[in-house]
Amino acid sequence: MLVIATLGAERRKRFRRRARTASPNPEATAVEIGRATLIDARPLEGDPAAWLRGADYESEALAGLAVVNSVLQRQRIAAADPAAHAVAPGQALVLRVGVGAGEEVASGRWSSAVEVVLGAGRQRREAVLSPQERLAAVLSGRDVILACEELTLRARADVDASRWREAAFQLDCALRAAVAELASWAGQGDLDERIALLAEATEKCADAAQTALIGGLSAEQIAALEESLLRLEAALRARAAIAR
Repeated sequence: MLVIATLGAERRKRFRRRARTASPNPEATAVEIGRATLIDARPLEGDPAAWLRGADYESEALAGLAVVNSVLQRQRIAAADPAAHAVAPGQALVLRVGVGAGEEVASGRWSSAVEVVLGAGRQRREAVLSPQERLAAVLSGRDVILACEELTLRARADVDASRWREAAFQLDCALRAAVAELASWAGQGDLDERIALLAEATEKCADAAQTALIGGLSAEQIAALEESLLRLEAALRARAAIAR
């Protein structure tokens, strides 16, 4: 069961009949905070406190966030709202794993809980990618954003959410775009070898995309999608490093 609550500031009016004069020294505007509580419908066996002490906090938190994001994805489609998006772990103000009685958890509370700190592996990956350095290069005109990069991010979101049919479509487009766009950097570093690998991957992903048109994918096709996506992400990182 998923319980959604809005906390904090009172809901502001989205539309006003006319504009108002703004103060030259405005105070910070209070904002609403959303709280999502995912409740396992199966009661815990044994001592809840013992379960909490032995739980894998990060896995539990990320699994719960995945369920919340699956609901958000369905809500986005139902509302036809392209601006709606999933919540990344780093965007959450806090992630908690806890236990509680029925009335407590139904109102988003708990008897005992821990705040989850994500593992260092995720932080190391962000450090390797150097997003601030890349953004500075793009804003200064020393680098460019490729269309295949946006498509790759969409494919990654689908893969992480196990939306395999959507991932096949996205990755099919991303790979074909990458092979064409990365050609401008051919001959630099090891990009020639990487482009050749991506060209090989396009065939497998094209087959997967055709299969996805009529149904689900096989385990072999899913594995090929995951491998191809990793190759594509590595190629894009290599290209960005050259551009810097």
